Amino acid sequence: MPKIIAKAYNYLMDNLEQHFLLDPGVIFLNHGSFGACPIPVFAAYQHWQRQLEAQPVLFLGREIAGYEHQSRQVLADYFHTHPDNLVFVPNATHGVNIVARSLKLSPGDIVLTTDHEYGACDYTWEFNCQQTGATYHRQPIPLPVDDANQIVEVFWQAVNPQTKVIYLSHITSPTALRLPVQEICQRARLHGILTIIDGAHAPGQLDINLPALGADFYTGNCHKWLFSPKGAAFLFARPEVQPLLEPFVVSWGYHTTPETTSGSRFVDLFQWSGTRDPAAALSVPSALEFMQHYHWDTVRSDCHKLLGQAIYRICDLVGAPPLYPLDSDFYVQMGSAPLPAASDLPRLKHRLYDDYRIEVPLIAWNDQCFIRISIQGYNRPENIDCLVDALTHLLPSCLN
Repeated sequence: MPKIIAKAYNYLMDNLEQHFLLDPGVIFLNHGSFGACPIPVFAAYQHWQRQLEAQPVLFLGREIAGYEHQSRQVLADYFHTHPDNLVFVPNATHGVNIVARSLKLSPGDIVLTTDHEYGACDYTWEFNCQQTGATYHRQPIPLPVDDANQIVEVFWQAVNPQTKVIYLSHITSPTALRLPVQEICQRARLHGILTIIDGAHAPGQLDINLPALGADFYTGNCHKWLFSPKGAAFLFARPEVQPLLEPFVVSWGYHTTPETTSGSRFVDLFQWSGTRDPAAALSVPSALEFMQHYHWDTVRSDCHKLLGQAIYRICDLVGAPPLYPLDSDFYVQMGSAPLPAASDLPRLKHRLYDDYRIEVPLIAWNDQCFIRISIQGYNRPENIDCLVDALTHLLPSCLN
């Protein structure tokens, strides 16, 4: 990186780094797992908690519906949809479970997915299919990839008349691959197949227009790349498919009056399930304001470039090709790089943290080994220098 560019980049990152609560003694390259909340957003979170505790009956009995509507309105505007098409849930896995447990599948039906999906949600579908007699089919998407249309065609080879549901990650967890979900959703709609998109990692990394994307259901986290506190996520459902969903917990929204209804049966059924702390969800507008204030399109672009350099250097170190073209949009701020297949991942992970204070996930997937790197606005080029230096020294001694 040219010195003048590196200097400007470091100035921006130093400016952002001061706004996070992260331990300065740790090189944090794992934003993708649980996110990291900026200090101004965390202050908003604590403000809502204090307001709740100051007068719990007033807050939860009379004011919460209005506060939640305001927060959903801001989030809906961000996603170009109507607030009645969104409800807050604790996390994306919860959202996937709501949809999976609601659909009336039958023996012989097929839920089609890829072999890149998040383990917890794989288990969700496995459980549901065991209960209903349906089949959960993982279609392999080989790596490396270089053509989105080819991914669509490889995936679509597994579609047949028994395919009732397509479930996909927008950005996959183990391989950090951005899947061409819009194209698949459009094709599925023409064939009468329901689509469920797991956007756990997508909001904040990608600009998302939910109506244009075309998914029937979309669930995503706000506490990862959108910077909200932990426990804020959403479930989107097109109006036409909202009646298919059933709440885990039946509460006051099951019966409403003109005075108590939100005007949306979907919101009434899902938004209130009993006493809880809504502060994380109410802090989402503050998180979006933080991103807007710091011109996040520019930050995201800079992070993408730094991540590309990191993947290139690791691929060069281990003598392996990248999983996707480094000048492509198959990845954004989170990307996976190959490691030697014989890597002792538990030992390497412990050595990276204990010896170098580097927090980064190492992943075994389909008999391959990866390091999944997240680059957020608080990361700097020196963090990547440290990572590459650590891998250079540790890999020879961490092979099986």
